[in-house]
Formats: sequence, C-alpha cells, structure tokens
Amino acid sequence: MTPQQPPPKLQLVNTPEYREHYANSVQIRVNLWDFFLMFGTVQQSAPDSVTIQNFQGIYLSPQQAKALLNVLTQNISQYEATFGEIKLEPHSQVSAIQ
Repeated sequence: MTPQQPPPKLQLVNTPEYREHYANSVQIRVNLWDFFLMFGTVQQSAPDSVTIQNFQGIYLSPQQAKALLNVLTQNISQYEATFGEIKLEPHSQVSAIQ
C-alpha cells in the first residue's frame, strides 16, 4: 500500500479580467458535451414588458455542472437552516407575458 498523500495546496488567483456582477436571471442550454449558463438581469418597465439583459455566458462540463449542483444544494440547505425556507415566486408573471 502506498501512503496517502496530503491534498495539494489550493491557491485562488483572480485574472485582470475578473468582475463580479449581480444576476437575477439564469438561462441554461444543454448539449452532449457541456452546459451553458447565461446570466443577466431582469428589468420590468411595464406590467406587460420584461427585458432580460444578458451580460455573461459560462460553459461548464457535465462534471462541473454536477459539482456545482452539489455545492449549491449544500449551501442552500445551510442557508435555509440558518435563515428559513427560500420561497420561489410563482411563474405566472413571466408565463403571462410569453
């Protein structure tokens, strides 16, 4: 048996292009090779007019998408245990516009 090696040190470095944004819209496209997440912000200027301004698209491998699902599930569970259930708004507003 080989002795177990310690995990490598992880170093996070932001590139000069790194930016942080707020998104309240995420659209997902899936194909055989990857998942595409498109982030944007929703703006409603009138009851019958919604605009989504997309600002970033990210491709993920299926493995990274599943890892993201696991991380989000764990973090949402911890959030809800601390702050209470996150309730989703009904989709009726968006459905009525389509």
